[in-house]
Amino acid sequence: MNWVNRRYFLMGSLGAAVAARRARSQAAGAPIGAGMIGVGGRGTADLRAVLAQSGVKVNALCDLKPDRLDKAASLASAHKPATFKDYHELLARKDVEAVFIATPCDLHVEMAIAALKAGKHVYCEKPAGINAESIQRLIDAVHASGRVFQIGLQMRSMSRLRQTIDKIHEGVVGDVIMIKAARTASADLPHDSSSADWFFDAQRSGDVIVEMSVHNLDECNWVAASHPDRAGGFGGTLLWKNDPPGRTNMDGYTVSYDYINGIKLSYAQMFFHPAGMPGGGQPTYVYGTKGAVDLGTATAYSLDRGVKPVVLVEPVQEDPNAHQAAFFESIRTGAKSPADITVAATAALTAILGREAIYTRQVTTWAGLGVRI
Repeated sequence: MNWVNRRYFLMGSLGAAVAARRARSQAAGAPIGAGMIGVGGRGTADLRAVLAQSGVKVNALCDLKPDRLDKAASLASAHKPATFKDYHELLARKDVEAVFIATPCDLHVEMAIAALKAGKHVYCEKPAGINAESIQRLIDAVHASGRVFQIGLQMRSMSRLRQTIDKIHEGVVGDVIMIKAARTASADLPHDSSSADWFFDAQRSGDVIVEMSVHNLDECNWVAASHPDRAGGFGGTLLWKNDPPGRTNMDGYTVSYDYINGIKLSYAQMFFHPAGMPGGGQPTYVYGTKGAVDLGTATAYSLDRGVKPVVLVEPVQEDPNAHQAAFFESIRTGAKSPADITVAATAALTAILGREAIYTRQVTTWAGLGVRI
């Protein structure tokens, strides 16, 4: 066995051993102990999803705001969770094996690394991080931990979307050459929302392209089966200027990506698309050498005008808790997560690449991010 094959054999053996350890640790049938860090809007949604899982017990909750903590404790009252203001106290508990992190974006890396070092499996809401340096630290921590890490990019667990993208990869419209996508809203995020204290601060949220559009950009990466090589774009606070006061995040921008496999992506986001006007929502159109696919409707259109559009995948009843269920399945059996650290880091870095292109008004490069995934 040459050294290259031996290296990969050993890596595979190590992966199998880690998976076996995970499976053995749950073999007795005891419920997986979960802890929730951050129980605001997104964190409460995660808490509901966790409570819906069989074989899982919520043993601890953490939040800085007493009212949120009280509401979450009431929601999970059947599990009798302990409550904390300091997340380090939650991580110190032996009855917490899996941690959910749903805090402001600038805290994700710090908390995820602390949880991994404490031996916990981690489900972290998107984005993985808001700058390249912190994402590298997270990647290194995940690889060193031997624990499951999953990012909250829930679209990765949508059955119809997955089947549609599979058909694109199988060549239903030929080779993919371009993607056009957008994310629009008819108004700004409510200024009195629970996340208003950090969302409008780009230093905390990473700006809207990182905090919000990371979902859509991940979908485009998934379709492209690649990541961008470079990006260029323009944007800013175009309508909601200094509203709310002190605002530093954008409300509109456009960015273009050139993928390493040659696919082009045109992406835009805005908070001033009038309701009812065509083109709103979150459309994603995939163009190939033989036609195109509307991902939202799973409909394929041929470049041959004589061929009628075809629905590739019929609508299905999606499981709203499928992504969280996949996380626990990875813990129990060692199954590959649908949104592991590679997916998490690639999505966040794609958003960061676009943000920096907009901020600097220069073409930015993937290599310039300096991250090893």
